[in-house]
Amino acid sequence: MNERTTLSGLARRLSALPPSVGPVRLVAVDGHAGSGKTTFSERLAAALGGAPVLHLDDLATHEELFEWTGRLRSWVLDPFARGETARYRVYDWVARRFPPEERELPAAPVVLLEGVGAGRRELRPFLACLLWMELADEGSWERGQLRDGPELTEFWDGWKRAERAHFAADPSRPYAGLLVLQCNEGYEMLERRPKTD
Repeated sequence: MNERTTLSGLARRLSALPPSVGPVRLVAVDGHAGSGKTTFSERLAAALGGAPVLHLDDLATHEELFEWTGRLRSWVLDPFARGETARYRVYDWVARRFPPEERELPAAPVVLLEGVGAGRRELRPFLACLLWMELADEGSWERGQLRDGPELTEFWDGWKRAERAHFAADPSRPYAGLLVLQCNEGYEMLERRPKTD
């Protein structure tokens, strides 16, 4: 199965789901850091005709790697529930602060939420679908470190500890309805029966 067929088929399937928060079908793409979530989300968004993508790296901070759910709820989920365009600020990882400028995120038919922890317990009631990038943590982290370079080695050491602790306390993978495997040519989707709370 080639990537185009796989992604277009997935796009049709996601578009046919019932809305999960206001008029939006919120689709989470979760997995370990470096597992290919961003690239996959961009390709899926294109297959969806330009669906908006929210990167959780934009809401996290150095001090709050996983404590971004309050911002997500007030900036994005609450407006979506009212059928309104969301407005959020993007964390500046160099300046270590949120600038005052806001970005808009429309309450589109499908919105992708991409990042480690996108399928966490607190968010699952708002999700139309949870996808998990099926790549083991060590392989993902190696890819991420190669991408980011040696100057971020200290950050990655802290990140690994934080990610392990997060998924130990609040695993996403068991709740995913689809596992996404990157192949030589595109992606393979493995359907599974997700765990329910």
